[in-house]
Amino acid sequence: MDDAAIAGSRPILLITNDDGIDAPGLRFLVDLLVAADRYRVLVCAPDSDQSGVGHGITWRRALSAKRAEIMGATAFAVSGTPADCASLGISGKLFDGVIPDLVISGINIGCNCGYHVVYSGTVAGAREAFLYGVPALAISHNWKKGKSNVHDLKLAADACLPLINALLYELKAKAYPEGSFFNVDVPTDVANHKGFKITKQGKFMIRIGWEQTYSSTPALESYQTANVNIDSVSGPANNASSALVGDELLFQRVIIKKNDVEDEEEDTDHRALEEGYITITPLGALSHTEMEAMPSFKGWLMRLAERTSSSSL
Repeated sequence: MDDAAIAGSRPILLITNDDGIDAPGLRFLVDLLVAADRYRVLVCAPDSDQSGVGHGITWRRALSAKRAEIMGATAFAVSGTPADCASLGISGKLFDGVIPDLVISGINIGCNCGYHVVYSGTVAGAREAFLYGVPALAISHNWKKGKSNVHDLKLAADACLPLINALLYELKAKAYPEGSFFNVDVPTDVANHKGFKITKQGKFMIRIGWEQTYSSTPALESYQTANVNIDSVSGPANNASSALVGDELLFQRVIIKKNDVEDEEEDTDHRALEEGYITITPLGALSHTEMEAMPSFKGWLMRLAERTSSSSL
């Protein structure tokens, strides 16, 4: 069998993220997949950090897609959001008609559990592929300042490779579970993880507030984690500050409170993650309220109709 035929028989994987195409989590994952020599690896990722942009898309302006040098992969850096990148990557327009078998978004620096899936660009990259019928998963590492290091992201890629292969096997056997995509979170101490665990989305959330500031210096930390390259950030752009102009006020986000793990339900994503499991949470695109609340809402609607009717008399 010639090289072209071999390449044509390999599963096609599209990698995206929200930390940007140069982020170590994406690079470690791509390097691992390329070294396995079992896949055709495509990369379509943001050209800058897009953490926390959620499922935002670009509509009014054209996107720029520039070739990026990643050994063993066909890669583009795109001037858009993670959802933009996933959409463009699966469209067939960027990779000469090629549609991936599986989209992987990550590996993100910081967990994406509970309510944070709403904010997460990493999860949005996988969700966008899912919306267009392409199987997808998002992968995040529970990075913790003072405990984690860049090597943990490589270990996270190694730990998730069996899951990626299992999903590809299910796809080939036409046994892949439709109707959802997967949100995967890898524990902080990935070297000693307790294995994979299917979980449900919980209500974990880091509460964010605001404080007034007098500097426009970009934050070196996100709501999830410290910036990996915090020690290397330097230069005039990062040291500059802006004085108030006229009535201008500046505010920066600050962390107010984190949930206590003990207060979280059994088998929820964040609790299992903190217990040391690699969590696999099936997600969909529809938002369902709690089923037990439905009777209350129906009663409320009936009362609203009665009030509206009586007030019109």
